[in-house]
Amino acid sequence: MSKEKHEDWQLEQQRVDKVVEEIDQKQETLQNKIGGVKGEVIDLRENFFEDITVNMDEPDDVLETHNSIRQQAELLGERERSHRHFYDQLKTLKRLKNSPYFGRIDFHEDGDKEGQAVYIGLASLMDQEEEHFLIYDWRAPISSLYYDYSPGRAAYMTPEGEVEGDMTLKRQFIIRNSELKGVFDTGVTIWDDLLQEVLGGNVSTRMKSIVSTIQKEQNEIIRYNKKRYLLVQGVAGSGKTSAALQRVAYLLYRYRGSIQADQIMLFSPNPMFNSYVANVLPELGEDNMQQTTFLEYIDKRLSDRFDYEDVYSQLEYLLTSKKDEAYTLRFNGIQYKASLSFKALVDNYLKDLTKAGMVFRNIKFKGKTIVAKEEIRDYFYSLDDAISTPNAMEMLVSWILQQVKAFEKKERTKGWVEEEIQHLSKEDYLKIHHQTQAGYRGNEDTFDDHIREQRILSKAVVQKYMKPLKRKIQQLQFVHMEEIYKNVFQYHPSDAPADWAAIAEDTIQALEEKKLYHEDVTPFLYLEDQIKGVHVYTNIRYLFIDEAQDYSPFQFAFLKQLFPYSRMTILGDYNQAINAHNVTTPNPLSEDMHNQEEMEKLTLLRSYRSTKPIVEFTKHIVAGGEDIEPFNRDGISPTVTRVQDAATHMETIEQHIQAMQNKEYETIAIICKTANESRHAYDALKHDFDVKLMDKDHYTFEKGLMIIPAYLAKGIEFDAVLLFNASKEQYSEELERNLFYTACTRAMHELHLVSFGEYSPFITAANHNTYEAITIPSK
Repeated sequence: MSKEKHEDWQLEQQRVDKVVEEIDQKQETLQNKIGGVKGEVIDLRENFFEDITVNMDEPDDVLETHNSIRQQAELLGERERSHRHFYDQLKTLKRLKNSPYFGRIDFHEDGDKEGQAVYIGLASLMDQEEEHFLIYDWRAPISSLYYDYSPGRAAYMTPEGEVEGDMTLKRQFIIRNSELKGVFDTGVTIWDDLLQEVLGGNVSTRMKSIVSTIQKEQNEIIRYNKKRYLLVQGVAGSGKTSAALQRVAYLLYRYRGSIQADQIMLFSPNPMFNSYVANVLPELGEDNMQQTTFLEYIDKRLSDRFDYEDVYSQLEYLLTSKKDEAYTLRFNGIQYKASLSFKALVDNYLKDLTKAGMVFRNIKFKGKTIVAKEEIRDYFYSLDDAISTPNAMEMLVSWILQQVKAFEKKERTKGWVEEEIQHLSKEDYLKIHHQTQAGYRGNEDTFDDHIREQRILSKAVVQKYMKPLKRKIQQLQFVHMEEIYKNVFQYHPSDAPADWAAIAEDTIQALEEKKLYHEDVTPFLYLEDQIKGVHVYTNIRYLFIDEAQDYSPFQFAFLKQLFPYSRMTILGDYNQAINAHNVTTPNPLSEDMHNQEEMEKLTLLRSYRSTKPIVEFTKHIVAGGEDIEPFNRDGISPTVTRVQDAATHMETIEQHIQAMQNKEYETIAIICKTANESRHAYDALKHDFDVKLMDKDHYTFEKGLMIIPAYLAKGIEFDAVLLFNASKEQYSEELERNLFYTACTRAMHELHLVSFGEYSPFITAANHNTYEAITIPSK
């Protein structure tokens, strides 16, 4: 609302000025504190040992010296923590000075005649006397009133219980550089003018905090604290990821002191997405949680053992291969291996392995077998089968190391050891010599020092060479996991696809070539964990899984095993599920995947990212799209241009790029179906435009013009999107529908599709009134 139309404008600006004055005073005080503490830290570092009495002559002196060093180190650590704390406070004040707060509610608690005006911002701020709140943190319990209620009866939860009362005013502000730019008195939802201002600008290369525009349904996600699993089904652009990141900030605020940022983990779709969201929590004054991808987790465990296929390579195969017999075989295998039925098969196999079938490798040293695989197998199965397999493996390791120790003792007298002693470096020799002298200090019998030294040298040499072998034994590398996994495919489950025998043969052949299909990665790691012991993340209290629709039921069961003590927030969109297993297997966003008593599902149907014309077009592409509610933001209709030859196709692409760049959009994406198509587009455009090619190894989201495969654009938004080839030839299979929808819904302001030949049926299924159709004849 304009300044002239709002009678309280001047009063509100006066309050902003007062708050900014308080901020300035606090900044000055903090600057002085920081300067003083910094000086103390520098002085402590420079003179660390001057204030310590070092005496190592007697045991009591050694203890006193140790305590003196520890006390000095603790003092330095405390001063360094104080410096960081003051510095963080200063950063928060700088953010507040620009825009101190964004909302106000006037609330009269039942029984309180006076009531209070509550101003809400990014962080709390008290007056100089620390008696009154000038600003309440948006995460404070009372602040939830702003997001959840319109003026009238209202209530909020505190740790002590529910507080009820009357809200008499709800007001929003736009404040920039300490100056009031807008004042709005509003109802239950955040008023459209403020959202229009936020959404109408260009896309940033970093996702921003949404605390000033959180909607009621998003606030429910942010403050949710009831059941273990929170499932969020949110349509494209509904703000589910933003709400999840604000939820992390809320948890760190709500449980300050009991939960740290490193006890929260986010599984995101790709490394570029991690870059995109990396700034949200620091913007809110919080440390970033741990961020990873499922692919990064896999790589840590398999990269040195297999030429394993990642999910992108699997997608490329499915999107580009001829739909022949080999394709069908692979497709059926992907779906079955992703299912809980296959997990049940693996579990049954594991039960059988307690009786027979475990496969081991020989323990060898310099070509000699120390412990034969048959001996290892016999000892393993001599153990009580009531002992869990991981515990039995620990006992097996101890037994093998005993055999290795006996072998090691005999090996010291072998000729190769004497040769190695002759070639010892001077440093190694002197080190062993000093150990010999130290071991026999005070011994008057010196005639056998040479013999004793030779024994120690022999022992040291053998130990050095045996150390890597012992490490491998302790890591259970003698367990032949490839052979064990191969034997899963000797089973013939009743619910397997009809071509199971051929699928099994194909999988075994790949394993023999040291290749692991992507659909085999999770079952392989699950099987390995059940045998060797689970690599659990006991420290993680809250796990966030974004783009969860792309996880298979088997993968999700595996994640639950990895994070046994975590509460989970699971976010995604059925309509953006792009993997082959999604065709037949239940989605992690389905209630059927979880214990109903531990699970709550929330649904976001309103899309804020794209303009209303773009949403009206894209909602018809997917089943159930009629339920999607567009935010009422105007824009131009999407265009669909049909061309008949390659030259016209590229010319049309270039014209669209030029037109969009003329509008000074900061992020423009040319979205292709595959990495191969992306490379083709890049080669055709790189000489005329400053364009970046994004692939699975790209780790940062940047401004400018980029070419990107659709599956890598998940979770990211762009000012304008150009779909490179929206033809029937490229997008017609049911597997490609969600990929097409995902590509189109990345656009915030403009969407253009160019079709080389006949339109994709996903376009013709849309309401023809929702897009502008253009046909360019061949030249």
